[in-house]
Amino acid sequence: MTWMRGFLLLTAAAAACVASIGPSHGTLLIVGGGTLGPEIEQRFIQLAGGVEAPMIFIPTAEDGEPRMTATNNFLARAGVKHVTLLHTRDRKVADSEAFVKPLRAARGVWFEGGRQWRLVDSYLNTRTEKELFGVLKRGGVIGGSSAGATIQGSYLVRGAREGNTLMMAPGYERGMAFLKKSAIDQHVIARHREDDLIPVIAKHPELLGIGLDEGTAIVVEGNRFEVIGRSQVFIHDAKYKPPDGGKRRYTLSKGDRFDLKRRRKL
Repeated sequence: MTWMRGFLLLTAAAAACVASIGPSHGTLLIVGGGTLGPEIEQRFIQLAGGVEAPMIFIPTAEDGEPRMTATNNFLARAGVKHVTLLHTRDRKVADSEAFVKPLRAARGVWFEGGRQWRLVDSYLNTRTEKELFGVLKRGGVIGGSSAGATIQGSYLVRGAREGNTLMMAPGYERGMAFLKKSAIDQHVIARHREDDLIPVIAKHPELLGIGLDEGTAIVVEGNRFEVIGRSQVFIHDAKYKPPDGGKRRYTLSKGDRFDLKRRRKL
């Protein structure tokens, strides 16, 4: 019967949505900090729809008043013609209709680096967070580097106000969960953080730990991602059994693809 077929299709679609670890629509571009490089910059702009597409730049993770402006950021310098700077440290403002209006037209949103707790304090559980998911639902892209990478995971590492060496900080352990069941670290090789996710995954074995070095990114669509950039990505998985009995982590490099649901390299 027609109604039964429709019901089954809707049920299957809902199940697929629930099962998706990455966004069921749209794309994430998650960068490990440092200099982005033209490959990463151009991939973000391409995913957003090109230089004519409306894009948002969020510098809130920066210390003090943001140094970046609507015309002084990598998007504007790369020729993007419609860049809106979105910034507040007032949760009431972040929860207002006027503030989120530009997000409703945006095809791309970029989170600049800094300290991720500032993003938590300003945007978590507000209309801003809701509209960010709306960007993905419309098929847009959300990207970010350093703190702007870590905030995209479901478990927030280095969220402590006291400093960025504390991996697990009560009150600052929830990210925006664009990428579910994940903990995302950055600057991994550059700052000798190769093993810093180990205690996080030991305590939360359901999470996939993803550590990105500088100038390196993953491009996430649904349950798969691709590595781009110049360095490596570290995968920490409690279920992974190293052949030599060593640490439960391994590396991916440019061009490698990964299945988030099956937790294996493709």
